[in-house]
Amino acid sequence: MTSHDVVFKLRRILHEKKIGHGGTLDPDVVGVLPIAVGKATRILEYMTASGKVYEGRITLGFSTTTEDSSGDRLAEKAVSHQLTEAIVDAAMEQFIGDIRQVPPMYSAVKVKGKRLYEYAREGLSVQRPERQVTISEFERTGPLVFDGDCASFPFRVACSKGTYVRTLAVDLGQALGYPSHMSFLKRTYAGGFHLENSWTLEAIAEAVAHEDWRFLEPIEIGLKELPYQAVSQDDCQELRFGRFITLERQEPLLLAKYNGKAIAILEKRGEQYKPKKVLVDEN
Repeated sequence: MTSHDVVFKLRRILHEKKIGHGGTLDPDVVGVLPIAVGKATRILEYMTASGKVYEGRITLGFSTTTEDSSGDRLAEKAVSHQLTEAIVDAAMEQFIGDIRQVPPMYSAVKVKGKRLYEYAREGLSVQRPERQVTISEFERTGPLVFDGDCASFPFRVACSKGTYVRTLAVDLGQALGYPSHMSFLKRTYAGGFHLENSWTLEAIAEAVAHEDWRFLEPIEIGLKELPYQAVSQDDCQELRFGRFITLERQEPLLLAKYNGKAIAILEKRGEQYKPKKVLVDEN
């Protein structure tokens, strides 16, 4: 199932056309997919900008066309039993911080108006633009296990928007001297939401059938990674009408709240803040 499939199914379950997702999940990946409904679709860009956390497994010994387990095998090299967990850990540490990545051919990145996976399906390879991403955590979470000519281990990674964990798995393999791929991946955090608080489509459908709307979270949850400022009633009224207000803050973006409710996303303009998006009605 693709992220688009999830949105399509939810439109039918909720009888709501205005639905969007906050960060694509590859079809082979499971886990958290933030969804915005109705007015909340206006904050999707801020949900997708937040960091993400994944848990998965990296397999050394062969690479694939898609950089994950769904692709065809490419290069192969037997993994030496001289490879130790300490060597793996040291290599993983080298990827923490700001790094450069080349998106995989099987990805939705556009080059000359066409998505890379479309080129890949046609058997074509094109030059792909490098991008900078941030890895704040990348660690092995279990033992290194040998299986025939291959070896694998579980991992956890916390990363910025735009990171391809498949590519991270391949690049780590290169650093260790082996072809590799991502053999499993689960997203455990995205857009302010954790896996343990997530709902399946089946559970949502059952809840809707019983008119139970507990699966809907307030819009503030999707904006909790933005710095916020409590504003006065007068400033709240000004923001409702799209007017500038003065705040002694320096952040380029702020979430204005009144009585704990999100009022507007503010953009700094000189010494003042202007509403970039008003999240409440004028009345």
